[in-house]
Amino acid sequence: PVPGPSGDGALVTLLLYVPTGTRRCNSNVVRKTTNALETPPPESPPSPPRSLHPPAPALLVIAHPDDECMFFAPAAVRLVGCGVPVRVLCLSAGNFYNQGEIRKKELLESCGALGISLSHITVLDHRDLPDHPRVQWDRDLVSSLILRYIQSHHIGLVLTFDEGGVSGHVNHIAVYYAHSSLLECCGQSTNIIRKYISILDLPISWLRPHDMIYILSSEEYQQARNAMLCHRSQLLWFRHIYLRISRYMLINTLNQIS
Repeated sequence: PVPGPSGDGALVTLLLYVPTGTRRCNSNVVRKTTNALETPPPESPPSPPRSLHPPAPALLVIAHPDDECMFFAPAAVRLVGCGVPVRVLCLSAGNFYNQGEIRKKELLESCGALGISLSHITVLDHRDLPDHPRVQWDRDLVSSLILRYIQSHHIGLVLTFDEGGVSGHVNHIAVYYAHSSLLECCGQSTNIIRKYISILDLPISWLRPHDMIYILSSEEYQQARNAMLCHRSQLLWFRHIYLRISRYMLINTLNQIS
């Protein structure tokens, strides 16, 4: 595990499972995270809270503005709904078409739609990490930036791309391998057919091995969709198709990194 400020592992696992369409959060925290207060049924006598400490923050590590809603909206919406502070670390401003300043503003709007506090959003826009489909990012640099953020903000849960970068973008893949240099990773990529069958992927996702699964209700899907619509500079025709057919607008399945 990655050493945290106190010498303990900085990455711990928060297991959250919420059935489709429900608003209740059933959370089990493994190792050190939690800290939600539990309210017993009305007929039971009150029980003391497990902890008075707030839950450890979760971190979305993304490569470009719009990754947060294209690939991680289900997890972000569910975590925020369960009272977990969600932070976003965006490694570039998405300036490939010289739209960096526009895209940073769109990121703020999108995160606001997902319920993420604007003060919890960081865009690094590092000169050595340009938004480019043919530029390989330096693994050690990305790893050091991520680790520094994890340690300084006492992060308890990190969400990022799988080995295939979800969409295959070289910058996404670089973020995955930056994590692999910190940890032994077990991210499994989803094949292209499953990526684009929307809710029909649910039985497959349910049956395949996973540590966490997040499934959005129709109301929460609309919230995720509204977040994507904030990225007006990126709404080309195929993005509208993506909104309708991508599983990532409804389902996130995550594997524990150990």
